[in-house]
Amino acid sequence: MSKTLTEAQVRKNIESKLSGQFGCTVKEASREQMYKAAAMTVKDILTAKRANYKNKVNEVGAKRVYYMCMEFLLGRSLKTNLSNLGLMEEYRAALDSLGFSLEDLYECEPDAGLGNGGLGRLAACFMDSLSSLDYPATGFSICYEYGLFKQMIVDGMQIELPDIWLPGGEVWLTPRTDRIFKVRMGGRVREEWREGHLGIRYEGGEVIEAVPYDMMISGADSEAVSLLRLWRARDIQNFNMGLFTQGQYMRALEESTNAEIISKVLYPSDNHTEGKLLRLSQQYFLVSASVQSIVRDHMAVYGTLDNFAEKVAIHINDTHPALCIPELMRLLIDEYFFPWEKAWETVLHTVSYTNHTVMPEALETWNEDLFKLRLPRIYRIIKEINERFCRDAWQNFPGNWDRIAGMSVIGYGQVRMANLSVVGSHSVNGVSRLHSDILKSDTFKDFYRMYPDRFDNVTNGVAHRRWLCYSNPRLAALLDECIGPAYRKEPQRLADFAKFANDGGVLASLRDIKHQNKIAFSHYLMKKTGKSLDTHSVFDVQIKRLHEYKRQLLNALHIVGLYLDLKENPDREMQPQTFIFGAKAAPGYQMAKQIIKLLCYISRDIDQNPRIRDKLQVVFLEDYNVSLAEALIPAAEISEQISLAGKEASGTGCMKLMMNGAITVGTLDGANVEMLEAVGKENMFIFGLNSREVDELWTRGYHAASYYSNNERLGRIINYLHVGFAGESFSDIAMYLLSGYGIADPYMCLADFESYRGAHAEMLAAYADKPRWNRMSLLNIASSGYFAADRSVEEYASRIWGLKKVKSES
Repeated sequence: MSKTLTEAQVRKNIESKLSGQFGCTVKEASREQMYKAAAMTVKDILTAKRANYKNKVNEVGAKRVYYMCMEFLLGRSLKTNLSNLGLMEEYRAALDSLGFSLEDLYECEPDAGLGNGGLGRLAACFMDSLSSLDYPATGFSICYEYGLFKQMIVDGMQIELPDIWLPGGEVWLTPRTDRIFKVRMGGRVREEWREGHLGIRYEGGEVIEAVPYDMMISGADSEAVSLLRLWRARDIQNFNMGLFTQGQYMRALEESTNAEIISKVLYPSDNHTEGKLLRLSQQYFLVSASVQSIVRDHMAVYGTLDNFAEKVAIHINDTHPALCIPELMRLLIDEYFFPWEKAWETVLHTVSYTNHTVMPEALETWNEDLFKLRLPRIYRIIKEINERFCRDAWQNFPGNWDRIAGMSVIGYGQVRMANLSVVGSHSVNGVSRLHSDILKSDTFKDFYRMYPDRFDNVTNGVAHRRWLCYSNPRLAALLDECIGPAYRKEPQRLADFAKFANDGGVLASLRDIKHQNKIAFSHYLMKKTGKSLDTHSVFDVQIKRLHEYKRQLLNALHIVGLYLDLKENPDREMQPQTFIFGAKAAPGYQMAKQIIKLLCYISRDIDQNPRIRDKLQVVFLEDYNVSLAEALIPAAEISEQISLAGKEASGTGCMKLMMNGAITVGTLDGANVEMLEAVGKENMFIFGLNSREVDELWTRGYHAASYYSNNERLGRIINYLHVGFAGESFSDIAMYLLSGYGIADPYMCLADFESYRGAHAEMLAAYADKPRWNRMSLLNIASSGYFAADRSVEEYASRIWGLKKVKSES
């Protein structure tokens, strides 16, 4: 076991890496070289553990899960791996003896640029839990060269820069040039009978190489090490020497790099045809390479595909990898000559699907002509899937062509990925109970009538070891002292902390820990940005992707109201408040970018008014990422979870904040509903319309202007948007709220405003009562064990994937 490594052995391993990889001694080594040398020694430990575990899995013939996701928001690896392996102190001591600080080396590592938000962070949390619980698992994604983007705020506007993460991050990657697969796109497809089988002949098109880069995902105190396989695109055609010789250098270079664009950037803008084509190419590239890899590995162990569904579970995390369904069909039919019916049964029993959104615009569709042009063979397979499905649907809904047309995989010139995912999966789950109910009653209601047994719910969870134990060591130490360390492997044990809800000493310690965390974050922010925070103010935090339905704008309207109160009377008695935002907007999402600008200009205006700043601060964190979250979340006191009810599938930031003792102000949306049940209404602040009331209001007719007219405070706030902040008017946002661009205030900020303001008033009253607030914080921590990813993964493993743990006999 890795835990038997001594400080001397760690030091020797690091010195060996410095000499062998960089040709230098400890005295000559830079901090970056030392970081890479240390990371390489950790990777060696994980690689050896992985090989042992893989052999064990093969010996017992265990079923494996393959988790496909377009993104994995991993953050940094060195700290997490050392913590999981139980080697942090040995490495700290070894590095100290070599003249280096482990904390300094952590800062050398960039956040891996492989994800965007909740979807990718969930995938990363699940990989951590799969390893920690000793389940055989492999993740698949793309090795993005530049990730999403690096966010820079210039005059309040978001500017997107390349996120160059590989120079520091590739130390964790192992290229597997022995496992390259070919992915074919475009061209034409000819069907012809050969030797009693339907053969497929491709004409033209392009063939791209998928080169795998493997990253080891450690588990905490476990035997398993999971594999995250990332695909990089490479042009299979040779460099065009002819063009180069003729002096056409740029054209020669362009031809050789066209294919490689596929793995350049996560989520390229798709508000133009080229972007849509690139996204489609990325998705097929991911699933084709991954499914080929899965089939190859299965054949290497078993020599047959007849037991494929018995030994393999493929999980698609949202619709981006949905094309694995027709791609697996293609391999089974075209290359292994399965009859259609046998191939479909295999696919259906292998694939499962998690839906992450109920918003119609986020349920992916592709233009049928574009799809047919780019993926001709896959289009034919999907067309056959659709025809067979429609015949089955006719048996369930005879004569109801409109209903069947809405359920079809291809319809009205669109190829519908969500419908494909439901039709081709044996299990479909939402990620909170409310979300799953909406899927059954609305989004997929007709599918639910046809396939009631397919629908399930698995509420999301987060990696509690990373987000509590490793990110908040002060709180973890208090928990260890009060309830023992068992919660680190069994998060449900956090419930034992509730026994201390009336213990004055524990409550005082909890309050002190929160204040120390606030000071630590303030120092962190000062070092990064030069901005100081009042650590005696309440830290009110909203950290999530910038989207209208998440309603950062509602928060902003409330802040404007406070600003106007203080502008009118700077001596007004008020609890000092610091509102902290972290968010990225999609590059083409103009309203989201304008909301960022509003927040930044409110902040600038306040900073220019010292008397207001003493009681009110607004901070927008540039380039919010996992590492920044690890610093902020332990310091947060209020957690803003304020999406319009019925729009947020689950949310995971809410769970991380709850685990760290923040109190939630939120709507009855997503996981908030289950959090409320767990902690009790006296320990959360719920406001606003519920999902049924939202639907009823839309049905009656929502008139945003009436709220503006009938609420003097709200009217004053919206009017002031025309005046603006720091010399910048935000009339466009005022117009968006009152007359809209089609629909005024589409996410009902005005309808929920007064209730939201009331919740904040109640919350500040509770904050003033320190014993009460600390008790609420403790009970939130004690109630958070259910929202650990370990529980989620156990539910997937038992109910959906049919996995068993693989570990040595005790």
